[in-house]
Amino acid sequence: MTETVRTSAITSVIRNLWNINRLDKSDPRDSNTEEDEDVFAGREQLSINLTKTLRTKQLLLNFHNGKPVLSLKPPLDLVNFPTIPRPRWPLECEVISDVIQHIEWEPPEPEPFYQPSGHEGTPVPVGEERREVVYCSDPATKHPYFTCSRVGGSKGPMKMAPSHVSHSDFTLEFESRYESGNLQKAMQVGIFDYELTLRTDMYTTKHSQWFYFRVRNMKAGATYRFTIINLTKSSSLYSQGMRPLLYSERAATENSVGWQRTGSNIKYYRNACQSTKDNNESVTLYSLTWTLQFPYDSDTCYLAHCYPYTYSHLQRYLRRISSNPALMSFCKVRVLCQSLAGNAVYVVTVTSRGASRVEVRNKKAVVVTARVHPGETNGSWVMEGFLDFLLGDSDDAQVLRDNFIFKVVPMLNPDGVVVGNYRCSLAGRDLNRNYKTLLKDSFPCVWHTCNMVERLMAETEVVLYCDFHGHNRKNNVFMYGCNSRDDAPLKLQERVFPLMMSKNASNKFSFRSCKFRVQRSKEGTARIVMWRLGIRNSYTMEASFGGSTLDDRRGTHFTTRDLKSLGFHFCDTLLDFCDPDQTKVTYCLKELAALLGKKVKERIGKDLGTDRIISVSDLETSTSGSNSSDSDGLPVHLQNQPENPEKSVKKKKRLKTHKERNRLQRDRVGNDPQLKVLQSSSRNLESKLIGDDSDKESSQNKPVEGERKKRQLNSLTRKAGSSPPSESPGEPSQVTPWQRCKPIKENCPENPSTSCLQRKTAPPRLSSTNPAAPHSGDEMKERRRWRCSSQLLHLRVLFPPPTDLIRSTRKPYSPQQWASYCQVCRGLPPPVTAPHRSSPSVYASLIPAIVPSKHLPTTFTSFKSSSRHGFRQSYSLRASGNYLLQDSSMSNTDLTKTKQQNRDQDSSEGFQRNPDRV
Repeated sequence: MTETVRTSAITSVIRNLWNINRLDKSDPRDSNTEEDEDVFAGREQLSINLTKTLRTKQLLLNFHNGKPVLSLKPPLDLVNFPTIPRPRWPLECEVISDVIQHIEWEPPEPEPFYQPSGHEGTPVPVGEERREVVYCSDPATKHPYFTCSRVGGSKGPMKMAPSHVSHSDFTLEFESRYESGNLQKAMQVGIFDYELTLRTDMYTTKHSQWFYFRVRNMKAGATYRFTIINLTKSSSLYSQGMRPLLYSERAATENSVGWQRTGSNIKYYRNACQSTKDNNESVTLYSLTWTLQFPYDSDTCYLAHCYPYTYSHLQRYLRRISSNPALMSFCKVRVLCQSLAGNAVYVVTVTSRGASRVEVRNKKAVVVTARVHPGETNGSWVMEGFLDFLLGDSDDAQVLRDNFIFKVVPMLNPDGVVVGNYRCSLAGRDLNRNYKTLLKDSFPCVWHTCNMVERLMAETEVVLYCDFHGHNRKNNVFMYGCNSRDDAPLKLQERVFPLMMSKNASNKFSFRSCKFRVQRSKEGTARIVMWRLGIRNSYTMEASFGGSTLDDRRGTHFTTRDLKSLGFHFCDTLLDFCDPDQTKVTYCLKELAALLGKKVKERIGKDLGTDRIISVSDLETSTSGSNSSDSDGLPVHLQNQPENPEKSVKKKKRLKTHKERNRLQRDRVGNDPQLKVLQSSSRNLESKLIGDDSDKESSQNKPVEGERKKRQLNSLTRKAGSSPPSESPGEPSQVTPWQRCKPIKENCPENPSTSCLQRKTAPPRLSSTNPAAPHSGDEMKERRRWRCSSQLLHLRVLFPPPTDLIRSTRKPYSPQQWASYCQVCRGLPPPVTAPHRSSPSVYASLIPAIVPSKHLPTTFTSFKSSSRHGFRQSYSLRASGNYLLQDSSMSNTDLTKTKQQNRDQDSSEGFQRNPDRV
């Protein structure tokens, strides 16, 4: 009844739509403004009624040529940017309410490196009694791991930092409790000298390199010295002339001057302090010291390691894109996922709209990501330049949009960017070592990125992947790639794009610094994971924190314009690389072959021809990247779970499967000290089975065949989970089970006491002394009927019990009584009988299990065991009695008659060795 009412309501709404459509067919020249307003108001009300009637907000009502058109509304949270960015912080972080923004400015001339004089001082950290703490922020590590987040951080009142208390007219006021800020402590050791301690990445005790803090209450003209005392890298670009950055709010307001390089007496050196890692391992610390003069009195200035690029900056940039209708015609901004703290990870899709979906699917794809390491802000500036070019109105940009689908993730680690980390996320781990993770909830950003790439590769070819990074120990820009060492036709192909990049940006990009080695320690990086997914051209592009040493830019720092230009050059190189005219690619391959040949000649002193396949793995060093091996592993919240025995909940006991029970029993047997007795018995059995046939097999088969048989027998013996054999010497063992094995279809040794098994569906075969002897068609047909796909097989080795013993009471027989009954039988059971075999031999019968698994014996045990007959059924026992017993007084003729009677009896009863029949 409800569906009927709902259908009639929808019909009524559609009828109203058509009625309004008829009213709108009047001549538009006769309409006036008031009537148009009435029509628009009516349409708006109709849309509201439609939403209420259908009980959904996902339908949009539009009118095209006067006709109503319904369409689906995109989810609001995918493109909703707040007017004032308000990122989410861990709950224990204190955050000031100041909104901090900086203007972009380019210096009129490139800023040169610092030239050391050789007389730079190396201040030694002073004792606690000789320094005064002027700033100390809350370390924000009240919990050992991330628990929850909140907009604005901590709920409690803001604590007053010590620097806000007036010490003297010469004391600087420090602050870093804002987005991307990093300064843990500031101590005044002189009137104008300060020792600074950086905060390590949250929930870790390592990775202190990025700094970004604010100072106030300075005196113009005074020379201040800052010394950071807890840096962890053994080398730095500060030793090669790199200078810190300074931003003055007064200079920005009055002169429109932004970030500029500053500092003198710059020195990076090892100090006497040590730090402790999470594993209590001591780490040597390094210091960075420099002096500077502030341009204005009582100014507000900022000092930073590199040009800051915050999460709020990215949101403002993407909001400008989303608010431009012209850009949104070929650009979509969506949310890829939410970070641990709940900050959105955005993905930008750029491509021209095709006339059909087929045209879009025929396009190849390019995937670009950045900022997986939050302290490498230069990667975000390169990404912004890349997007500026791609969204521009140039002809080259239009060609790229017409021929490619671009998937861009501009900030992979927003949480780390917000809190001011250098390398890790709030999971306390380096995301660029966890691209192979299965922990979706712990590493959502990289997990969803990999998932997006896999889905994209299922739809179209991804021709290139690149991850933008920053490098702290090498100048220039360069790439890391992956060697295609196993594919000779594609040799050197992975080097073409970087070589083209070096030609398009010759004064910034260094091809000599590029590396293409795939190291085991970097297996979890985006570059290698994407390459193993099938993206042949997978790269990491590293932009230096310092500057260039090439051509006309030699000895100068990179600016934000330089970093953005790298994004332009990347797009230009992509056009050359994918040009249908492959002239440039061919030229680069020839040049690469010549360069590689020259390098080989220099290294090993041999003149090798360029047409020879050359292995380049030995010619390259490592990628010289940061060592994040101590940041691998599980996230910290999984490693530091608090132990609370009072709240421990008793888990419900889970019933074990058949396979698990057998595995546990084998494990228990493996720990038994009497297993050596079984191994010794198996070796004796092996020598007995193979020794007699070694001479004959050597003349008929290759040596490899004998070795293979030995390995098969050894594997069967190892698989035989066993408890210790009988303590009575001389008593035969009884059963060895193999689970889910199929009989081997292969020649066995002459002695038929071995049974060859392998995981195939071929029937069991026991060969005779003459391997080429023919078999009857009926026998072969009977063997094909023998299957063991899912049943348990029992390999009954040595001697079966006599008939009267089996049918008698449970009173055990002594070894002497047992020996009087047991003799070696002649011949084989009918389903596996070889008619040409005549020599007496010990044989093994394969009988499928016909009882519940909990009663199955899994060891070699004595027949004295009381459970020996408890699990056997009469069906199996009668079969053993029919085929395995021979009276000592029987002659060969009587034995043949007995065998024939047994065959006739089985034929009349329909007996078959089929494991599926119970």
